[in-house]
Amino acid sequence: MALSRTGRLVLAALLALPAAAAVTPATAAPATHTAAHGYGAAHRFGHGARYDGGVWGGYVAQGSGFQSVSGSWTMPAVQCNSANDLFAPWVGIDGYGSQTVEQTGVQADCSSGSPVYSAWYEMYPAPPQYFSDPVDAGDSFTASVVNDGGSGYTLQITDTTKGWSESTRQQLDGQNVSAEAVIESPSQSYPSFSRLDFSGVTVNGQVFDGYSPQAINSGPYTETPLSNGSFAIVPA
Repeated sequence: MALSRTGRLVLAALLALPAAAAVTPATAAPATHTAAHGYGAAHRFGHGARYDGGVWGGYVAQGSGFQSVSGSWTMPAVQCNSANDLFAPWVGIDGYGSQTVEQTGVQADCSSGSPVYSAWYEMYPAPPQYFSDPVDAGDSFTASVVNDGGSGYTLQITDTTKGWSESTRQQLDGQNVSAEAVIESPSQSYPSFSRLDFSGVTVNGQVFDGYSPQAINSGPYTETPLSNGSFAIVPA
């Protein structure tokens, strides 16, 4: 027997219910990291040549011919003040006076309401790529970015506490005009933490201090004096 117009509409609505139900959990599931913000150049939020109070904080060396940077840090425990809080310590090449950045680090993301820690690399302006290895507050990291003299970059990050290491080789036409060991909040909203220590920072195999890096402040944090490749990020 043929269905009436009303019967056809009811049947169509019933058939549509499973598809709608299948979409809901995926949409509602909390993200493990923030996709809306990528890391990148220091001036990307319109701070121009003035970087104090911007999205980066730490030390940046400028010049030319930067082919490698490496450094270590311990990821602090953070307290989320809002779901927009997001920050990462990282080492990298470029981004201070150039439109590309080759970088790797660890982030604390508060978008789920509590801090979620993860490791990542980014060949900005491409979006960050996340590693699936476990990361916790208190873990110690060593990271490096090495240019091969052309457009190839090897980015490596190691969790020396948990014993895992990730390395990736990427291509980008970088300018190699800066090298940095910094913290960044691309959302311009930092969670609270008491202290983050960078140590053993080198550029082109030499101690970071030899390149006269510039100190920059970001958000509520400042940096202690650089000494033999080491410094701390502390509340201002």
